[in-house]
Amino acid sequence: MTKKIKFSKIAIVTFLTILIWVWADLALDETVPVPGATIIIAESSPDFWASFDGKASISIDNLVLKGPASKIADIKRRRDDGSLELKFSFYPEWEEMTTAGSHTLNVLDFIKKSTEMRRMSGLTAESCEPKTLTIHVAKLVERPLAVRCIDESGNPLKYESIDQSTVNALVPSDWGLDKLIAQVKLTRDEIDLARTTPIKRKPRVELAAEQIREVATTVTIKLPPKEDPLSVKRIEDATIGIDKNPTLDSKYYVEITNLPSVLNPITVRATDEAKKAYEEQQLPHMTLYIFDGDTEKGQEIQRKKVHYNFPAEYVRKGEIELVGEPATAEFKLIPRLSDEPE
Repeated sequence: MTKKIKFSKIAIVTFLTILIWVWADLALDETVPVPGATIIIAESSPDFWASFDGKASISIDNLVLKGPASKIADIKRRRDDGSLELKFSFYPEWEEMTTAGSHTLNVLDFIKKSTEMRRMSGLTAESCEPKTLTIHVAKLVERPLAVRCIDESGNPLKYESIDQSTVNALVPSDWGLDKLIAQVKLTRDEIDLARTTPIKRKPRVELAAEQIREVATTVTIKLPPKEDPLSVKRIEDATIGIDKNPTLDSKYYVEITNLPSVLNPITVRATDEAKKAYEEQQLPHMTLYIFDGDTEKGQEIQRKKVHYNFPAEYVRKGEIELVGEPATAEFKLIPRLSDEPE
């Protein structure tokens, strides 16, 4: 009888202890708001297109997670240092949203049962905004699409030839002619290659910014040779400056004897922007540099090539260069009289 009482007491104490532990653990649960969680519509059947009003993803403003203090602390740390990314994949088939039209998604229920939430062991979703979302489902039909080439920034590329110039692909039935386009996006290396030899690529159809589907048909693309952005231009009304140190300037002045020849229009290869900058700069277009050694020849006529003051920015970018040889200035140094003003 005594043993039975002792065993009963032990069982009761053990049960109460477990209850206390469970209660304590639950009491320690905390919550944390997580802004910027995202629901992304995963690629589904090729026969239909699901979207959030034409977008492949949508942001959840304020998702509140609940869990043990240690896990919540980790979520807070990752949230604050920017390393936390909560992305939930939505598969229309799993939610039985494959018929054309609009469907309502209970966001909290979806997040709770999502694969991504189950992987966050010990955490649960408590609330979120918005509470519901509308999923738009469109049936796709096969239509002919014009093939276009673009670079990595989305800028259109001129092409020499495309074989085939149209391909068939599945698109929403309500798309207008302006959207019936299949794009071939080329990297910089691919662009350079396509300028020298035809290349084969598969076009892609952009249903939304994050929903891009590849077309089964392969096309052959040839781009034209690279255009030279520089063209030959003339700089009228050229100007010239003379540069010499103050000591020389106090003793000599410079007479350029063939000035009309030096000031002939300057011929350059340049972009329109570089030419304009060169014409309008405050520096003279050319400079004749005079050095101490030039005085050794007295007043005899000397010859020296002028320096062209092309804007440094455009020289670095290779957007301006002289055509032909620099002009040669013929000059002589004339001594100043002792009482002559400088």
